[in-house]
Amino acid sequence: MNNGKPSGTVLVIGLGSPIMSDDAIGLRIADAVGRMNIRNVETLQEAVGGLDIIPMIMGYRNVIITDAIMTGACDPGTIIIFDPEDFEPTVGNASAHEMNLATAMRIGRQMDPDNMPESVKFVAVEVSDIMTVSENMTAAVTAALPDAVDTVLMLIDEFQMSI
Repeated sequence: MNNGKPSGTVLVIGLGSPIMSDDAIGLRIADAVGRMNIRNVETLQEAVGGLDIIPMIMGYRNVIITDAIMTGACDPGTIIIFDPEDFEPTVGNASAHEMNLATAMRIGRQMDPDNMPESVKFVAVEVSDIMTVSENMTAAVTAALPDAVDTVLMLIDEFQMSI
């Protein structure tokens, strides 16, 4: 890895919108982890998607992306860990602004495989409301925040032990 970033540093990126109710969960997870000042862990809070994520993760060996997900298959507040391969069926042709993370990851690996992360984990929290303009999340998603942070900390430990 190059880009001047230490390969042992774990990057945690929280995705979402701070003003769209439950969509803020990814941002809040990353904020909570960042406030812990864990050695060799960097955090970002971003409202991006698609190809915009590629330059953020390049040069890091291990990346954790936290975000809201709305599948309807789980109760709100359910925490799900995904690998990029779990999204392979969703990879397709789309414009750069509509592109999902799985497609962006594939393109990044094709463009510059030496600088893309070796390991990426997605920590998603099932949400129920991403349409209401509010800085408050629903009760179930708010209650899931501590467990979601613990899930990220567990993944950080796993990444750091593998270095």
